[in-house]
Amino acid sequence: MTELRFYVELVLQFPMRSTIATSQFKSQSLKARDFNDLLPLVGLKKRLSKCVSNDGGLATSFDEGRSLENGARTKNLAVFVSGGGSNFRALRQATLKGDVNGSFVVLVTNKHDCGGAHYARENGIPVLIYPSTKGEPNGLSSNDLVTALIKYEIDFILLAGYLKVIPSELIQAYPNSILNIHPSLLPAFGGKGYYGTKVHKAVIASGARYSGPTVHFVDENYDTGHILAQRIVPVLANDTVEELAARVLRQEHKLYAEVVAAVCEERVIWREDGVPIIQSKANPNHYS
Repeated sequence: MTELRFYVELVLQFPMRSTIATSQFKSQSLKARDFNDLLPLVGLKKRLSKCVSNDGGLATSFDEGRSLENGARTKNLAVFVSGGGSNFRALRQATLKGDVNGSFVVLVTNKHDCGGAHYARENGIPVLIYPSTKGEPNGLSSNDLVTALIKYEIDFILLAGYLKVIPSELIQAYPNSILNIHPSLLPAFGGKGYYGTKVHKAVIASGARYSGPTVHFVDENYDTGHILAQRIVPVLANDTVEELAARVLRQEHKLYAEVVAAVCEERVIWREDGVPIIQSKANPNHYS
């Protein structure tokens, strides 16, 4: 148990310290390694933090140190946007009303002057630029982005209309902690090139009778992460792209808030086959 306790403390100090000394290990130094080698420790840090009980002692199980519904702390949220950020605005309103036990502490964008970034600044939320491009020369590198989000003590990352590829470094640092909302019933009409009105145009052209938003975890491929929730929206016979898009967007705002609330309340349960399901708030024995 003593060795496990030391290992937990060691990992919890990454990445802020590179040298750790204890009487047991007699000032043994941890040599600096390639940044990518440390990324698994970042994710492990997030998981091991749940093993330390409130009084600083080592929990005897993961559940003992875990914050449950009534005592869960407010989660720190980062949001990534590229445009107006309507989903971000709806989510923030949900946090202000108390429907989501989270707080937006930073916004990341690839366009410093987009509507979502303006909204963040107006409400005192810091804005980071990623990635660095000719149009955005002050953008962060992938490694600097990870470092910045760790300093903000981010618990969950929410993609809300962000149109750039998420770097593998970030996915490794935040396993099962990055969510995206997509405007179709995945796996249909997903993948590279399917975003915004292009999705709705393809749905109508296909003759599909139903569409709707999907909230899923993010992996290193486009729209292939584990699905958390979906909402069915009928496609009407004479729908225009704009009409279908507006109908789906209304459900996006509702669905994303419901899922983020569940994530912040730690109601996501993983089945033995690796599929995530959401535990009902009203009845813990039921799943949605």
